[in-house]
Amino acid sequence: MNSARKRWIVVVLFALAMAWMESATVLYLRTLVGRVDPYQATPLPPHRVLGNIELVRELATLVMLFTVGWLAGREFRTRFSYVLIAFGVWDIFYYIFLATMGPWPRSVMDWDVLFLIPLPWWGPVLAPCIIAALMVIGGTLVTQFETGSGPTWPSSQSVLLNWVGIALALYVFMEHAIHVLPQGEAALRAVLPTRFNWPLFALALLLMGVSLVELSWRVWKKANAV
Repeated sequence: MNSARKRWIVVVLFALAMAWMESATVLYLRTLVGRVDPYQATPLPPHRVLGNIELVRELATLVMLFTVGWLAGREFRTRFSYVLIAFGVWDIFYYIFLATMGPWPRSVMDWDVLFLIPLPWWGPVLAPCIIAALMVIGGTLVTQFETGSGPTWPSSQSVLLNWVGIALALYVFMEHAIHVLPQGEAALRAVLPTRFNWPLFALALLLMGVSLVELSWRVWKKANAV
């Protein structure tokens, strides 16, 4: 087993363990405050102290995922790609483990408060899991198919399209919060979306997928040139 594959396995194992820990923590906290299913009246943390703790917990999660990616990679491209792998595996199995532990989510179409920074993100469980799968695929293509010239990397044009897709996806997740933001904190806390903008989200996925197609093509060309 080569070094890159060992690193991939270690990063995935870390992400799986972290997903279990986070799922258990979230289930404990949501059970205590009666919010196992977040899609209900006043879905955000009911107390400001709990809300601040939740924000720091989310930041701590990101720090841990970035740390393992940084340690696993040897330079920026592989470090960033291992971060994508860790984040993607963690996100997917976070929901799988939650569904295994308790009564929610009942399906991939259940709504969740996905993140709180900088505004609450809302979306069906399926939406972030699709993006997470793209992250795992992209990170794997970069880290597991290196040649003597280094890791495969998409062109600047496809990277730009990827960032446009990311911006669109973020807008879709925060769309409802953005619309009520001028009405103040109370309105922001009361948001319960009833419609997910699947057409715009599909466009975002298409743009994010351009770099994956290019990466796959370059990996295939390198494999057949050897």
